[in-house]
Amino acid sequence: MAIGFDFGTSNCSVAQIINNQVHAIPLTQDELYIPSTICAPSREYISEYIYRCFNISPSDIAGENLLRRAISVNKDDGLEIHPDEVFFGQEALDLYLDDPKHVYYVKSPKSFLGIIGLKETQLAFFEDLVCAMMANIKQKAENHLKTEITETVIGRPVNFHGRKGEESNRQALNILRKAASRAGFKQIEFQFEPVAAGLDFEATLTTDKHVLVVDIGGGTTDCSMIQMGPRWHGKFERSDTLLGHTGRRTGGNDLDIFITFRKFMPEFGFGSQQLSGLPVPIPQFWNCIAINDVEAQRQFYTAENLRQIKQLYKNAEHPEKLNRLIHVHQETLGHGLVREAEKAKIALAGKNTHSATLNIGDESLIIPLTPEAITTAIEEPVNKIKRLIKEVLTQSGVKPDVIYVTGGSARSPILREAIKSVLPETEIVSGNYFGSVTAGLARWADISFRQ
Repeated sequence: MAIGFDFGTSNCSVAQIINNQVHAIPLTQDELYIPSTICAPSREYISEYIYRCFNISPSDIAGENLLRRAISVNKDDGLEIHPDEVFFGQEALDLYLDDPKHVYYVKSPKSFLGIIGLKETQLAFFEDLVCAMMANIKQKAENHLKTEITETVIGRPVNFHGRKGEESNRQALNILRKAASRAGFKQIEFQFEPVAAGLDFEATLTTDKHVLVVDIGGGTTDCSMIQMGPRWHGKFERSDTLLGHTGRRTGGNDLDIFITFRKFMPEFGFGSQQLSGLPVPIPQFWNCIAINDVEAQRQFYTAENLRQIKQLYKNAEHPEKLNRLIHVHQETLGHGLVREAEKAKIALAGKNTHSATLNIGDESLIIPLTPEAITTAIEEPVNKIKRLIKEVLTQSGVKPDVIYVTGGSARSPILREAIKSVLPETEIVSGNYFGSVTAGLARWADISFRQ
């Protein structure tokens, strides 16, 4: 049996085709989407967990070394592996927000897969993270369908997070393929996420059109110019219909991070000075909230960096602000701050004011926000998205008949206005913001595995 699998930066979902119709598969009760998060008692717990609880062995020597180390560390820490001590999705997020200091939490591992220069054991650990999440979703889907799932088409962005182009893409796809194979999929294919979203839209067309698909996900934005319509519907070979294709690592997470940086971090000392007159270094305020950057997070949460922050506190013109940054380090609050920015972004899509509440130690900071403030904060990533659209227009050499927008972040009125500013005369339509990629992947799985 075949499914489409959207292993997303923000959420994961799966779907199948029955009698030419897309059927999303519930993963938790009646929920079709599970947040791309995992939480465990420790980092090492996860590697031994998938071995003990899913009976999944490592894929190579690096994985075997990682597992041996994990078993040793867990034994020394007195940790026994139990299936009910690793959490996924909303449960993982809730547990982390309740006690961030005493759990190991990862959001959006897909954002890390293209980072070049990592050690083999680090790559093996990323593979374990993805494998655990995929195995959990596969098991839930099989429990619902009461049958084994062996074939899948997994969505991929045009470009993964990473600075090495195709080298980053190859590494990320290799991790995803190995993790999916270990999770139990026998046949694995990949499809570009904007193409998949376009395939779902194509099913609604009655005439052939040039369609610009703009997929703004949690971690990336991808744009594709595709010929679509009844002439190509259901065909496997259609490489000639893809006229232009661009993508970069700018998505909803980046918008949330920029809101946090521009609107929240001044309360933690961003923009302030030391007694010497020198500014407090900017990386201290960026690294703590760069939740899609493994190296930035690692640098911020070291003991050495905590000593540097405390020294800055002693020499700051506004030490009370730097004291809040110390709390961010000691209580691992970076994810929580970005989460508040995301909530503010969503709230301001439907009203004119919103007050964000930041709980730092015994203090509650109230920060009033407006749509205008959000627009200013995210100007840089929004301009990157506009440049992507212009790039795909240049590549394809055609003007679209219609723009199809999808992805959770595409609901933002700010982003829709940005798209409209590039192509003011072109109709913008949308379908299921969260489900169009999954639906298209299911359609492609049905086509691919029937060949």
